[in-house]
Amino acid sequence: MSAALARGPPKSAWTPVRYSQTNLGGGTTAQGVAFPGGLDLTTPSLRLQPGALHDALNFYVAQFGGYTRTEGYERFDGRASPSVATYTIVQIGFSPADFTSDFSSDFTTTPSPPFTYTPLPGQVVTQPINGATGTIIAVVTAPVPYLVLTMVTGAFDNSSALMVLGSVLVGNATALTFSLNARSKAIYTALAADAYRALIQAVPGVGPVLGVVAMAFLGVDQVFVFRANVGNTAALLYRATAAGWVLVPYFSLVSFTAGGTAVPLDGDTLTQGGVTTTIQRVMWQSGAWAGSAVGQFVVAAPVGGDFAAGAATTTSGATVTLSGPQAPITMAAGGRFIFEKCNFSGQLVTRRIYGCDGVNPAFEFDGVTLAPISTGLSPDRPSHIRFHKNFLFLSQEASLLYCAAGNPFKWSAVDGAGEIATGDTVTGMITLPGSQTTATLGVYLRTNTAFLYGTDPTTFNFVTFNTGIGAVPYSIQNLFDTFFLDDLGVVTLKTTLNWGNFLPTTLTKNILPFIARERGNLKASSVNREKSQYRLFFGDGYALYCTILNQQYLGSAPMLFPDIINCTDTTNCVDDEEETYAGSQSGYVYNMDRGTSFDGKEISAFLVTAWDALKSPRILKRYRAASVEVQGDSFAEFSYGYQIGYNSDQLAQLPSVLLPVNLGAVPHWDSFVWDDFIWDGTGLSPSDVDETGTAENIRVSISSGTNYIGAFTVNSIVHHYSMRRGMRV
Repeated sequence: MSAALARGPPKSAWTPVRYSQTNLGGGTTAQGVAFPGGLDLTTPSLRLQPGALHDALNFYVAQFGGYTRTEGYERFDGRASPSVATYTIVQIGFSPADFTSDFSSDFTTTPSPPFTYTPLPGQVVTQPINGATGTIIAVVTAPVPYLVLTMVTGAFDNSSALMVLGSVLVGNATALTFSLNARSKAIYTALAADAYRALIQAVPGVGPVLGVVAMAFLGVDQVFVFRANVGNTAALLYRATAAGWVLVPYFSLVSFTAGGTAVPLDGDTLTQGGVTTTIQRVMWQSGAWAGSAVGQFVVAAPVGGDFAAGAATTTSGATVTLSGPQAPITMAAGGRFIFEKCNFSGQLVTRRIYGCDGVNPAFEFDGVTLAPISTGLSPDRPSHIRFHKNFLFLSQEASLLYCAAGNPFKWSAVDGAGEIATGDTVTGMITLPGSQTTATLGVYLRTNTAFLYGTDPTTFNFVTFNTGIGAVPYSIQNLFDTFFLDDLGVVTLKTTLNWGNFLPTTLTKNILPFIARERGNLKASSVNREKSQYRLFFGDGYALYCTILNQQYLGSAPMLFPDIINCTDTTNCVDDEEETYAGSQSGYVYNMDRGTSFDGKEISAFLVTAWDALKSPRILKRYRAASVEVQGDSFAEFSYGYQIGYNSDQLAQLPSVLLPVNLGAVPHWDSFVWDDFIWDGTGLSPSDVDETGTAENIRVSISSGTNYIGAFTVNSIVHHYSMRRGMRV
């Protein structure tokens, strides 16, 4: 990101927090500032609140203060996540025969070689006597030789022989005679994650991931994705499993008319002469089960041949007239899928995923069966979808359609379905807060916003909210309010209780240069409720994280990912954890907010504070030192730098210094594993650093760029300085 565009987010709703000046004696004063505000690209320097950022990347505004280096993301296909990887240290021992001279008379002789055979990372080491195995991720020869292993099975002892390549002796294991520092532990954990990562594959096919959706079916979390096949002629559906991505087959469709009085059921056997199959889904589209029902069955491959036009029966006693042979369900490539998770029947077993992509008909999916939804439009290719008041709403260009109440397969006006002309292209829909007796569907257009009031077709009232504010497609999300991206920035619609209407507010005025560059490039959006964030993902790899707490906007900051995020889905898992999955341009699916890297690549992060005159813009100060308060739960290291006097080349501008910080949580008796904790871990640590020079103001830069340190939060900086004279004009 260029320095011009990476400079600064919007003005925060926080009250600026500056610590009071403290006289330390000898003319030295300590004064610091906490960090609200986020990036600010537009506010003049002297009007910036303390703690605002002049430039930033891969740091976000923490909801309780400070700036947090972002978490990483990990590739996902259902196998064990790299983030859960662990390592084991096996030290290699020696006997007198390992030395080149008499062991008893020369205790300083260097073992030669340190290993009987020097193994390589990636090889599997075994201890045949007890069957333990592990994959080597690091080979260390000094000060003592040892192996770092991951994917360990069994338990290595402290004396037995170690083998690689089946029968090649490495040496004998021995008891550990050393301990690792926090940095080494972080590096080995990252190497173990790399080994797990290498097993996880991209979704089969070509091009970007077209859609990702996660939902629990019958108490089991499942993740599904669409991606184009190798020929880019079809969109195929895959499920994540413990063995990686597995194709979810599409079934076939057979149409019927003249449905009798008995109702066919999902799971019935459909029989026509000697041809039989299982009905996967009954799609009742119109008429009544009294000889006039019309619809389609989703069926498995028939046994005994193909169906033909004519009568057929089901095991539940239903009689229907088939319109002809079954036809395979296909999905064309080229769309961008969005999904809605809802339940028309109220039972756990009837919860479904509904989706559309702007290229194919909408569909229902229950984790096994994909059932196309025919709306009667020609062509039938809706782009946006929403479940609202027991109706499924679809939009196609400037048409807003809704199904018959309670039946997502009925789209005839005779059955209560309908269509509303919106006058502009619909870019998304979302349910908004309403009064206690009604509800409101927000219908977002490209250049305007409309509301659909009412609870059913007899009370539906489509009202244009004529403000000139519209939503960019794929940007609409509900946090505690509704957020979306407009041409002018991130907008929220707050309910005005006094009038029962909505007040639009643009939040990101102070990063308008960033918004202007990216607004036509949005790919996806999501929310993170734990961090109280609304997130936007753009087609050049950038993202924008906006933090809002207690309905107060705290600020925004940009991220930059090495892989472009094309689509996202956030779900609540059966263990009540919130997970966000992201489909990428490269075909990988990522689990967001995981690990210490961007899928193994380093997280290059920095922040640069606004110029701070410490309440005295025309008084020279002699800077002496600073104390940086950092918070986290793992090892961290970052570079601390500063510039003085508007970075004047007439003043000495010193290089940055590297500050390692051990932020492991403090252990408590009876709550830790011996030798697997850090005695001096604090979780919160001030790091003291020298600051020298005399000038009227100062700004600080903090940066990091590794793939092995976890997220950490910079809470505040306290500057130590002495007041000098006023500046001469």
